[in-house]
Amino acid sequence: MSQEEDLFIHQDTLAKLHENLPLTEKLSFLHQVIRQDFPFIDRLAIALFDEKTEILKTYAHSTEGNDSPVTTYEAPLSAAPSLRAIIEHRRPRLVQDLNIFDKGTQEHTQRVATKGYKASYTMPLYQSGTFIGFLFFNSLQAHPFEPKILRQLDIYGHLIALMVINELTAIRTLLAAVRAARSMTHYRDLETGSHIDRTAHYARLIARELASSYNITDEQIEHIFLFSPMHDVGKIGIPDNILRKPGKLDEAEFDVMKTHPAKGREIIDAVLEDFSLETFGHANILRNIAEFHHEAIDGSGYPNGLKGDEIPIEARISAVADVFDALTSRRTYKAPWENEKAFAMLRKMSNAKLDYDCVEALLKNTDKVLEIQQCFRDEEIV
Repeated sequence: MSQEEDLFIHQDTLAKLHENLPLTEKLSFLHQVIRQDFPFIDRLAIALFDEKTEILKTYAHSTEGNDSPVTTYEAPLSAAPSLRAIIEHRRPRLVQDLNIFDKGTQEHTQRVATKGYKASYTMPLYQSGTFIGFLFFNSLQAHPFEPKILRQLDIYGHLIALMVINELTAIRTLLAAVRAARSMTHYRDLETGSHIDRTAHYARLIARELASSYNITDEQIEHIFLFSPMHDVGKIGIPDNILRKPGKLDEAEFDVMKTHPAKGREIIDAVLEDFSLETFGHANILRNIAEFHHEAIDGSGYPNGLKGDEIPIEARISAVADVFDALTSRRTYKAPWENEKAFAMLRKMSNAKLDYDCVEALLKNTDKVLEIQQCFRDEEIV
């Protein structure tokens, strides 16, 4: 071995974190590294907090296959007093024996117990002082955590926190840039903030229902939730005389309107390049939603006439969420439809214009649909 080669004999243990990988894959890799020193750490998991709804939702975990006890799950933070106490104290929580929660009635508590986890170390995650979620270190052994071990886990915990913050910051930068591009044109956003919130939550609801059958991860669900409201960004390239026409568009005008999905893809690609976000792990979810949300299951949609499974699942989900909210929202040209009438229309459109599974996923959760509508109501026009 040459003298120069001697200078490069060590490989950075965490070099893989520099690669363009989804957060879940990075978390799984980091878990493997941690287990080399602490083999009793059997699971890492991240849950994010939604400030608007005060809901805690699963986001990423390091366990393979179906071994994770809590996935595609959400619950009010108010329903988890032991987790609320972590925020109140602004300190991690150490549970050396999870049997102290054996009488807990919450679903997530029961799921963790069913999988045999015996101990946990839970760190709160903050971004610039604002609480954003939790990181869980879980073990199948009782009483495994010692002070020396906890000090080292804290270092890993803050590294993971920075990974999460980096991803969330990239998403917020991307969304802010897309919104800014929209507002700096002659396009006047006809969609209310409530419409955007409802559409996002309907999309999340559908994605969660389909997660097991379509292998949609919690991380992907979160990105579908965040990106669905951006489906019509391409309309900033449509002239106002067409976009805001109160009556029905003629054939020539409709041909112009049908260019907005392709324009949306172009805008998103430009934003990704300008903000150096081309390697962002789930950018394709945003691209697909913008470009393909007007494709139809029977191939009659636009811009590419895709059929069935040729249409990315995120675009099929976004289409159902958007159509349902359009039907049940007030417009200058129509009164809002009752939910039952809108559900009937979705059934009529399924397997032709809309994806059958996506429609059924929404219809299975009519109680949650009502909760979303009550939480994000349009302001009354006085």
